[in-house]
Amino acid sequence: MDAFERWYPAEEDLRGHDPELGWLHAVAHGADLLGTLGGHPEVDPARMLHLAAARLTAPTAHVYDQLEDDRLARGVARVLTRPDLDEDAATAWLDPIAAAFGADSISTPVPAHISNCLRTLRLLYVLADRGARRDQPSPRTPLPHREALKSRLADTLDHIVRR
Repeated sequence: MDAFERWYPAEEDLRGHDPELGWLHAVAHGADLLGTLGGHPEVDPARMLHLAAARLTAPTAHVYDQLEDDRLARGVARVLTRPDLDEDAATAWLDPIAAAFGADSISTPVPAHISNCLRTLRLLYVLADRGARRDQPSPRTPLPHREALKSRLADTLDHIVRR
């Protein structure tokens, strides 16, 4: 856990695919691990959510490609299906995102790290509304704090783009 927590937000090589090395996919593979660990009963789900926020606010000039933003949203949504996650923990991890980007004056073109965050949170809003799959063939699982999370996501997205 500690090694993952150190590596994931700090990883700078965010290429999805390299012609010589193949699939690197650091954001996507980290998102899969985040969702898996966050679903484990011995792992504090709030810790995984704060780790997701750290990844989303990490500065980068690389715009996620190859659906890394979707994979990250799906990993976070899997964590948010935990029945033992209270409403405060299900929404508080968005505070550092609003704080980090709410102070930015978003210029055009939109900086990569802000674009990555916006796209990830938009899909997360849809997953909060519709439910998340713990794995691909399983049915959707409702998020226990669906309405509070959707409200906080909408406020965070509004906070980021309101300039």
